[in-house]
Amino acid sequence: MTDAFVTPTAEQLEAVAASPEQGPVVMLNLLRYNDRASDGSDRTGRQAYMDYASHVVPMVVALGGSIVFQGEAGSSVIGPVDERWDEVALVQYPSRAAFLGMITSADYLAIHHHREAALADSRLVPMTPGGF
Repeated sequence: MTDAFVTPTAEQLEAVAASPEQGPVVMLNLLRYNDRASDGSDRTGRQAYMDYASHVVPMVVALGGSIVFQGEAGSSVIGPVDERWDEVALVQYPSRAAFLGMITSADYLAIHHHREAALADSRLVPMTPGGF
């Protein structure tokens, strides 16, 4: 398995900010939980993520965003056989700027530790509405 990714780098955030896309963005979240939260608390990784979600979902809604989908991930049909995800979430934001504003706010930074403690690995992929 490759290295774990939980928090975006400055370069990744700069790439999101530099995008010419101005409209809504849906963020694809692939989540793999730690068996136990990495912060030494008496929580599972999933419980730590639920603590994070209980704070972040109201922030998303306050921005005019929404949870489009959230559910348990199944086995990959195409992809590495050793890659697995526990949950998938699609979160829509009014814009990339709204997303970046939220994740750099003091309120968000105060609760982000729950996410870091929860996750063994993750992916966060911005998606722009379009068609085939």
